[in-house]
Amino acid sequence: MTAAPQDDWGPLSTLPGNPLMWVLILGEMLVFSAFFVIFAWQRTQQPALFNASQLHLDPVAGGLNTMVLLTSGLCAALAVQAITAGKVGRSRHWLSLTMALGLAFCVIKVMEYVDKLGVGLTPETNTFFSYYYLLTAFHLAHVIFGLGLLALAACYTSRQNVETVTAFWHMVDLIWVMLYPLLYLLR
Repeated sequence: MTAAPQDDWGPLSTLPGNPLMWVLILGEMLVFSAFFVIFAWQRTQQPALFNASQLHLDPVAGGLNTMVLLTSGLCAALAVQAITAGKVGRSRHWLSLTMALGLAFCVIKVMEYVDKLGVGLTPETNTFFSYYYLLTAFHLAHVIFGLGLLALAACYTSRQNVETVTAFWHMVDLIWVMLYPLLYLLR
């Protein structure tokens, strides 16, 4: 009996991890891109409202979350490097640090939500805050999903699993790197 030939995913076959994850990543990037375009268009329609509302956000908290996620991305890359070298325990160590930083991101984001809601800034406050909560909560959902994937890769550590999961995690990082300036910094 001969082995079945490998599926040909075209250009996706050359990417690390499972090609299906790359299909998911591309789809999610399209969804977030659409949200970013709609947000930018709405901003042009109501610049004074968006600028005034943006002043209620804490760019330091957002910047801290950026540093936390970028550091977690480094840990994820080191997990891939370790598993590539055959160091399963070391890879699990880096995956655990990635998860710890992902949890820190969640805590900081929830503290931000508590602060905003505590002063009456809700999704119903205005268009800016509707988008703020929509975009950041959608991103937070991806962080939480990514934490679950990281936990699975830490339990079932193989090169393909680690590469697949860290590809998703890097997408989460990339989305935040675009989301942070869009919401917190650009005026």
